[in-house]
Amino acid sequence: MAEVQSAHGTLRPRQSGYADVNGVHMYYEVYGGGSPLVLLHGGMLTIELNFAQLIPTLAGKHQVIGVELQGHGRTADIDRAITPAALASDVVGLLDHLSIDRAHVFGHSMGGAAAMELAINRPDRVRAVVAASVSVRPDGLHEDLTDPDKQATSPRMPTQQDFIDFQQAYLRLSPHPEHFDEFLAVMSASDADTRGWSDEQLATISSPVLLVLGDRDFTTVEHGALMQRLISGSQLAVLPDTPHMQVTRRADLLLPMLDRFLD
Repeated sequence: MAEVQSAHGTLRPRQSGYADVNGVHMYYEVYGGGSPLVLLHGGMLTIELNFAQLIPTLAGKHQVIGVELQGHGRTADIDRAITPAALASDVVGLLDHLSIDRAHVFGHSMGGAAAMELAINRPDRVRAVVAASVSVRPDGLHEDLTDPDKQATSPRMPTQQDFIDFQQAYLRLSPHPEHFDEFLAVMSASDADTRGWSDEQLATISSPVLLVLGDRDFTTVEHGALMQRLISGSQLAVLPDTPHMQVTRRADLLLPMLDRFLD
């Protein structure tokens, strides 16, 4: 059985398995008990890489459901574009599989885009949404992300160690470890999770929304302020001294916010 390693020690899920949804044989883990909270990782990440430092505390209050999305972790890829709409549909299928009517959803980056998609198009299935490191327009990305000359030295980009972690997790967990280079290239070229939504779509969001950014995130702080204006009643948290890859690892800052926001 899988386990989460964190500064708080080792925590094993009380349940793990696969749900067959939309042609995806999707891996999930369940920790703790209480109100359901679905965790959706970012691109090239896994449950452990994204949320290991948060799950032990969150599981004290919530039924935490970690998901490994299409092509990530233990979930094999299929012949389908990885888009927020597709991933959101998979999450709905997982909730059905687990007989859960509505859940809190916390997603980071790619997973955050899927969480936003749920808030917009499946409000009947979400209680509250925490969307970390997301943008709602392509121009919300910092210029370092779109200028190849700046990417190599930008403090916003994943580090060499991040890429090592991506590869090691993929080789260890994936049903097809030989596809790593190909999958990384596909994910790196995709802009599916940065295309965003119209102002009119964002205005329809009725669930409570907490937007979280690092001050050195892919998304600019200015865009965070725009998102907060466009999503009625939403809250915005900017984590200091925090690049994109570290946003969900700032347990010291995130856990008190989540405790206050959720439920």
